[in-house]
Amino acid sequence: MMVLVGNWWTFVLRGILAILFGLLTFAMPAMALLTLVFLFGFYAIAEGIFNVMAAFAGPDAAGGRQPWWALLIEGIVSIIAGVLAFFMPGLTAIVLLYIIAAWAVITGALEIAAAVRLRKQITGEWMLALIGVVSILFGLLLFAFPRAGALAVVLWIGAYAVVFGVLLIVLGMRLRKWVRSIERPGRGFSVVAR
Repeated sequence: MMVLVGNWWTFVLRGILAILFGLLTFAMPAMALLTLVFLFGFYAIAEGIFNVMAAFAGPDAAGGRQPWWALLIEGIVSIIAGVLAFFMPGLTAIVLLYIIAAWAVITGALEIAAAVRLRKQITGEWMLALIGVVSILFGLLLFAFPRAGALAVVLWIGAYAVVFGVLLIVLGMRLRKWVRSIERPGRGFSVVAR
């Protein structure tokens, strides 16, 4: 899946955004719900845009388009969640929590699907699967405890964002290392099937 591998930097950038978002929630745990809604909306739209860009970023080793459906769907779901947060800022805490939980479960499942597809192209695809598992567990935690206090929800979201961000950066750096190991000067990428 050269579209993912060749764009390793999108994982690093998404990871940095996630960590920044998480640190903001820790730095301002008593922030108003409206601020949290807008922060989440911005983050979800930014991540969605990066996923859509990665889905259409480049051809695979055979010269055709990559199986981009998982990244595209994940990007669209993220953008929709972000747009809902912006256009419905009066959401109650519980509705926002369910939106975030559904977003985490759906994107986690799509990340696991992408990892399964990557297993034959690269080593270390387990990092993407782990990101998916963390996302699903976070979403299920939010579904299981929807009435938790606002401060607890903010801290859960912050912790999830930081862990998610670290895992994305590690995955991006592993992909970068793999890309550099297969590059040939002046010839671009080559992929050897296993």
